[in-house]
Amino acid sequence: MGARSDADEARAATKPLDAIEREIAANTRAYVVGPYQQRRGAADANQRSFAARLDEAVGLAAAIDLTVVEPIQVMLTALRPATYLGKGKVEEIAERIKLEEIGLVVMDCALSPVQQRNLEKAFGCKVIDRTGLILEIFGRRARTKEGALQVELAHLNYQKSRLVRSWTHLERQRGGFGFLGGPGETQIEADRRIIQERMTKIERDLEAVKRTRGLHRASRKRVPYPVVALVGYTNAGKSTLFNRLTSAEVLAQDMLFATLDPTARALKLPHGARIMLSDTVGFISDLPTQLVAAFRATLEDAIEADVLLHVRDVAHEDTTAQAADVQAILRDLGIDPDDGQRVVEVWNKSDLLAPEERERQLGLAGLKPEVSRPVLVSALTGDGIGRLTDAIESRIARSRPIYRLALPPGDGQSLAWLHANGEILERRDAEDGTLDLTVRLPPEREGAFGARFPEAQREIQEG
Repeated sequence: MGARSDADEARAATKPLDAIEREIAANTRAYVVGPYQQRRGAADANQRSFAARLDEAVGLAAAIDLTVVEPIQVMLTALRPATYLGKGKVEEIAERIKLEEIGLVVMDCALSPVQQRNLEKAFGCKVIDRTGLILEIFGRRARTKEGALQVELAHLNYQKSRLVRSWTHLERQRGGFGFLGGPGETQIEADRRIIQERMTKIERDLEAVKRTRGLHRASRKRVPYPVVALVGYTNAGKSTLFNRLTSAEVLAQDMLFATLDPTARALKLPHGARIMLSDTVGFISDLPTQLVAAFRATLEDAIEADVLLHVRDVAHEDTTAQAADVQAILRDLGIDPDDGQRVVEVWNKSDLLAPEERERQLGLAGLKPEVSRPVLVSALTGDGIGRLTDAIESRIARSRPIYRLALPPGDGQSLAWLHANGEILERRDAEDGTLDLTVRLPPEREGAFGARFPEAQREIQEG
């Protein structure tokens, strides 16, 4: 019987994400353990407090409906190779787990396969680390085919490294012929092979999805609206801002990773410019490398965007550390977060600030150079949205051609065409009725404009 239960456990390690999701049922009683190492010397300016890190881990657990009985902060002077925690602390938590009838322990760190296995033996319950928890959340949030494939690929890549069991009874001894035949394929090797075959199939499917997305992106370029992408730390308010700007109904909740799949909507800005606004998955500190790699295709909209809106929760105590995490991921994607021509910092949730603090934040934003000036907004109330759309339009306008032309008196048809297809920056009415105009055009209208107004003169823009 023992051999069968171990074999079943080996096969369980290869089950797809939805099967594991059913095992971790809603309202499971859980501990969240934050094992944080005390560092000597001056702390990094972007180092978030241990309490804030533990609160974030509790929020992640709540995102999959776990009932967190108690968050436990453990301060470490050194990491133990076998169990990550010290022996005494492992025994203490194991006793509390028995008393509280805990079914799951979430460790807010990255555990090695051996550490996870040893902790499960000591605690007598399932143990998952930060990577496993984030993968679980992503598995529940993915709605599109591409999102589901990316999550499964990341999960299988993670799970493959967990197959480190040492069940020697699972070896198929004498796999060869005669007395000299060595050990046959072990169950672990079979499981690993099954996982690799599934990963290869998913990668092929993702390539097909990626080609389809590339075709969609190419078709958008034929009517080349500028792409404006929202990026930021999870729960910074990106989806709420997306809904505010587009009047869409994307899920927006006060929850980590409330939305996962990218969404795009066409949007007409107040001065007539049309853009494609794209909402992307939220970032988080210590984002698993498997997910960064798996979601690179999803993030291509952000990589290729003309303007990036870096949405920050300025009411959060760790807003500076969160911004640093987002900037690090942007750099990994090949985006310069300090490029003020392309990246706009959006300081969101101004409605949660006290009036004095709001004025202080406005003052701080005003001190920044205009080219990289942040915009203080509240996506919930709409405060500052006008300033934000102005900032978007100013950055888009820098890449748009400007022309000067004169219209003869009574040429209302040409004037209407210019209003419909461009932006009139300046208008001067001469005494004889001639209109001297300065107009700015989207690139896709430049050819039609040149054919219609061959005498127009293009202005040379500085910078």
